[in-house]
Amino acid sequence: PPGHEGKKLVDEPATILDASGAIIAWYLPDALTDTTQKEIREATDLLAPSLGKSVKVDGNWRTNQKWFHQGSENDGSTPGCINLSPAWFQQAHEVGSDEMVSASLKGASSENILKAIARPAAIASAALRVMHPEQYFAWLRTMSNLGHKAVSKDLPQMLETLQYWASVFNTLSIISNRETPNHRDH
Repeated sequence: PPGHEGKKLVDEPATILDASGAIIAWYLPDALTDTTQKEIREATDLLAPSLGKSVKVDGNWRTNQKWFHQGSENDGSTPGCINLSPAWFQQAHEVGSDEMVSASLKGASSENILKAIARPAAIASAALRVMHPEQYFAWLRTMSNLGHKAVSKDLPQMLETLQYWASVFNTLSIISNRETPNHRDH
């Protein structure tokens, strides 16, 4: 607090401001209801096969099995690290090649996965609409542009994925039961 007047328990929605009055954090207790949290856990169950395949004995620092831990029996979370995206830039392809749906969304259960994450993703998108409207509208333009590109370049899988994509973010990285090694980003 500004004058360090003491501690205060905040149990209602609040914003935290910096010295200039800019919002640096939003506190939204119970924004994700028990029902929504259950939906997120159920969506994670649909991702278990992809998460399980992502962990490698000799993987890089993101996927090496030594950094992943089995969840408890009560938790049941499958360890792994995957990316979900309707328009993923492909590694080891020529510069200028078209984006494609990420590998984790190419399976038979991709529509079910997208439907399962739709409401939690829409909640995050609505929050961003309030908290950072410029970024929200940039997302709308980006999704529209990707849709036009999918039609003009005949990319049916991308077009279908975009129809169900409810997240304001163009990629969701799902990291489950992972320990992060000490490192410094440059």
